[in-house]
Amino acid sequence: MLPELPGVLTGDQLRATVASIAAEQDADGALPWFRGGQLDPWDSVEAAMALDIGGAHDRAAAAYRWLAARQRPDGSWAAEYRAGAESAPAAESNHAGYLAVGAWHSWLITGDEHLATELWPAVRRGLDLVTRMQLAGGAIGWALRPDGTADDTALLTGNASLFQALRCGIALAGLAGDAQPDWELAVADLGAALRSRPDAFADRSRYSMDWYYPVLGGAVTGTAAGERLAADWDRFVVPGLGARCVSDRPWVTGAETCELALALAAAGQRDAAVEQVAAMQHLRHDDGSYWTGYVYADDARWPVERTTWTAAAVVLAADALSGATPASGLFSDPSALPPAGMPEPGQHAGWVPGGAGTVSP
Repeated sequence: MLPELPGVLTGDQLRATVASIAAEQDADGALPWFRGGQLDPWDSVEAAMALDIGGAHDRAAAAYRWLAARQRPDGSWAAEYRAGAESAPAAESNHAGYLAVGAWHSWLITGDEHLATELWPAVRRGLDLVTRMQLAGGAIGWALRPDGTADDTALLTGNASLFQALRCGIALAGLAGDAQPDWELAVADLGAALRSRPDAFADRSRYSMDWYYPVLGGAVTGTAAGERLAADWDRFVVPGLGARCVSDRPWVTGAETCELALALAAAGQRDAAVEQVAAMQHLRHDDGSYWTGYVYADDARWPVERTTWTAAAVVLAADALSGATPASGLFSDPSALPPAGMPEPGQHAGWVPGGAGTVSP
């Protein structure tokens, strides 16, 4: 069932948005920002998840297979591809981890045991690299240096995303019957850093993602989540337009607004979440795609592009708020993934929601 948000988005409108994403996919499965544009692994996974929500399962699987086929032996991907070739070779930790989120999301929606089995080795290599990049204080370095060691700079948004990715990886490990105690220990230390060690991360507090992502990624929950979102609300939210990308610019962006909606849903603030999805609909194009952002001081769209990942964020938010698919809780319910406390090795290896089956290793 395709999601819909009454009074905001109909099922037909979301179907058009999914179709707009599919229209940008290359014949070999590559899913770039837009046809002929750049592709990065994180945003490609985001767009593939939207395809799965819309029922385009073959297209989503093709996007995941494209990524798996281009993984490097060390578990990394290039930061950017163009026309199938690496155009920015730097290896970033959040790119290495995010396939786990897509693979788990795909499993929740389709129950496709074959695809989960096929993607598991790539997920495992990626998250093994992530754990090797973890720093002494629990945070994870943002990139690999040329000598293969982790940069000692950690980015809060990327780490919050990796918190979710490691938990998805642990869930997949349970399906595969392949316990990953190092991941369990890594996510416990990472969660502690995200909640209580702000000095472990570079100061990028002008970016709205650093504000809401610890809630969206599931590291900050309950009362603390509500307090965090309330603290900077007026700094980032423009009534009727959505969320700023950065606090000091008159620029609202669609993906950040929908991600904020996901964080609000995770904090139990559904009405506020729906309000944000409604607020960003001024970015919708006639074909169902979405402009990336809007500089309201100049009444101008900027950049002048309609990106697959912006459209995907709309679809993910609509699904989370409507509960339309079996994956709808992945971004809106922090309890939908294995616990991320301080476990004994292997404690969560058999965690499977709802008694799902076991995937062969």
